[in-house]
Amino acid sequence: MAKIQMKTPLVEMDGDEMTRIIWKMIKDILLTPYIDLKTEYYDLGLERRNETNDQVTVDSANATKKYGVAVKCATITPNAARMTEYDLKEMWKSPNGTIRAMLDGTVFRTPILVKGITPYIPTWTKPITIARHAYGDIYKNVEMQVKAGSKAELVCTDKDGKETRELIYDFSNEDGIIQGVHNRDESIASFAKACFNYALDMKKDIWFATKDTISKKYDHRFKDIFQEIYDNEYKEKFEAAGIEYFYTLIDDAVARVIRSNGGYIWACKNYDGDVMSDMVATAYGSLAMMTSVLVSPDGVYEYEAAHGTVQRHYYKHLKGEKTSTNSVATLFAWTGALRKRGEMDGLDDLIKFADNLEKATIQTIEEGVMTGDLAALSTLENKQKVDTEEFLLAVNERLQKLM
Repeated sequence: MAKIQMKTPLVEMDGDEMTRIIWKMIKDILLTPYIDLKTEYYDLGLERRNETNDQVTVDSANATKKYGVAVKCATITPNAARMTEYDLKEMWKSPNGTIRAMLDGTVFRTPILVKGITPYIPTWTKPITIARHAYGDIYKNVEMQVKAGSKAELVCTDKDGKETRELIYDFSNEDGIIQGVHNRDESIASFAKACFNYALDMKKDIWFATKDTISKKYDHRFKDIFQEIYDNEYKEKFEAAGIEYFYTLIDDAVARVIRSNGGYIWACKNYDGDVMSDMVATAYGSLAMMTSVLVSPDGVYEYEAAHGTVQRHYYKHLKGEKTSTNSVATLFAWTGALRKRGEMDGLDDLIKFADNLEKATIQTIEEGVMTGDLAALSTLENKQKVDTEEFLLAVNERLQKLM
């Protein structure tokens, strides 16, 4: 059988620890035997980032802008312990944060559903995608502890030097804390466009929620920008596609989400998205069954797994021990990127391959062959726990039949 040909490379970002091992297994077992794989390769492993003073991360983001599609392996964001372990020059920033900022992207996370693993909320029969605004709010905050007798004010100085002041709180008789947060109209607009474009791409309704009744300027600005962009640029497209944009308050959204059947995109401000993405992942069963795609407002896509580098399994692997590490989210990062590359380049064979590889993966699990984390969750009667490589080989057996 002739290998599937690609026209344009996709950007490949290698990573760290156990996911780096799985990355190579996926390529060797499930990709290169079937595809004449064209990638522009960047090693985002921590050692390479340290050698290049993190320039490799910047280069990979620029390449993603150039080619339009990237696939990324999980990477280490170093802490103090990693500084010693890897003898780092400095505590390098999160590659995801750097790439997000350079692409001005929004992160969309979606669970992968399989028979035998029932969500903790049983009415969720379809996936809920969380869209998280990845800029500002408390993640770029300024905060202080203040002593009794202090007066805290919000001060804005315009370009002509004129000051506008608002009293935050008069700490006359008590100590306290204050926090300043900000956002930018341009970033909010990019978030809105990425959400609306992704909804059209996935043909799903999109919900957005803030607390504009309490935050009458900050949160209300989010609401207004979303509505203005929707009315001016997307309303007719949504109506033609038969999908809906729905706005409500964040507390009402939470209540609606719990009662719903899923099947939509839930757009959240930065902190809300941080919390709700973990809640949704856990409620559906496993972070290892959660895809993540970064989408820029101008239509650049970067696919990855939602989880980390699986450090504990990596240390077992280094000792020569077999691991039963779940590779599904990493595998779906590859299928997502290959499908998008196929769509952009008009390659039906590549799109069909991505579809078949996902079908083979789900079929493998639903026929009872799975890694240990899923075996602990699955209600299937005949389950077979397999190691990391055995699972990928089982997927390959089913893929060959679908091909």
